[in-house]
Amino acid sequence: MKISFLIHNAYGIGGTITTTFNLAAALAERHDVEVVSALRHREHPLLTPDPRVRLRALVDLRKEADHPLHHRPARVFPPAEYRRHQYSRLTDERIGEHLKGLDADVVIGTRPGLNVHIARQAPDHVLRVGQEHLTLDNHSPRLRTALRRAYRRLDVITTVTEADAAAYRRKMWLPGVHVEALPNSVPDPALPPADGTAKIVIAAGRLVPVKRYDLLVEAFARVAAAHPDWQLRIYGKGEEQPRLRQLVERLGLWNNVFLMGAATPMEAEWVKASIGAATSDFEPFGMTIVEAMRCGLPVVSTDCPYGPGEIIQDGTDGRLVPAGDRDALASALLELVADDERRRRMGRAALENARRFAPGPVVAQAERILDDALAARAAGGRTAAQGRGAHGALSGRRHAARDAAHAAAAGALRAIRGGRR
Repeated sequence: MKISFLIHNAYGIGGTITTTFNLAAALAERHDVEVVSALRHREHPLLTPDPRVRLRALVDLRKEADHPLHHRPARVFPPAEYRRHQYSRLTDERIGEHLKGLDADVVIGTRPGLNVHIARQAPDHVLRVGQEHLTLDNHSPRLRTALRRAYRRLDVITTVTEADAAAYRRKMWLPGVHVEALPNSVPDPALPPADGTAKIVIAAGRLVPVKRYDLLVEAFARVAAAHPDWQLRIYGKGEEQPRLRQLVERLGLWNNVFLMGAATPMEAEWVKASIGAATSDFEPFGMTIVEAMRCGLPVVSTDCPYGPGEIIQDGTDGRLVPAGDRDALASALLELVADDERRRRMGRAALENARRFAPGPVVAQAERILDDALAARAAGGRTAAQGRGAHGALSGRRHAARDAAHAAAAGALRAIRGGRR
């Protein structure tokens, strides 16, 4: 199978780039895989793709930033998309030419605007897949309207959580389009896992308001007061760094809380710790949670929409606390800090339970999704411009029934969690 990914800018750094490179590398074990970057701004990518994966760009901003067409607004890339200002008549032209000449079996888009390009411009013989790396509810009503119109020409939409897949089925009328959750994968660790003895808590990610590192620092003040030999290390860069530094100084946590800057790869840092922490108000998936668990760390996380609750089994391989609840966060951290045996037991469970996010299981699921969609096409069950009738209605009814069951189960699980807290 020949598979072509279309990504915004593979030469930067970020979760979508990481997960795309991870999936592309795993697929390259058995398939012909390329990653096509709409934009390029540097000579070499910051994250190195697998050598079996070809990487090329369509618009090189180092040479073409002043191209006349690049100063004219895009017509295909939706104006309500977050990255709209980086797209232009030039990107319309280059992406359109690329898709028109595509000889792949499958093309996979990695953000809404690029999914629209694929839906509108990919040739009929190519299986069209749109990935959602954020969530449907994260998009503005104007963008959701644009996606609803364009996405009807896709064959498959993948989301990173079951909750978001359910939202797509419930809120978007896309007859004949298969919607399924496909989680992000994290490569198998190269280092031995953490042994749970280090007196270190680690968090990692962009230092931006939604990640709520201020909440984590405030909660850790209680940990430091009771266990002054423990440290909190926060890895990442971003706009919140000055404010977090001021907070650390104001709380007198100079000897306990450290802003470490960015580290790539993070695996060597995770294994130095005994507990991972994630405190977001919103998390489409939770790559750092999986990374920490794959290194043998139990993770204390806010139970925010959407990802953490589908990754962490509360009380078994980590703890889930209400989003924004500083006291609950501090109490959960203290539980693990104070109980060596429980912390180590949960770390072993995290290592085992996170295996489902290894490349093997995730790529097997991706292959099944693609094989099923290709088989349906070959059988005449779905093409880019057909398959909109009874098949779509039946699929919708089945998904609706499954979503109702998922909602009931989720409600019961929330009630159980509430009782445990």
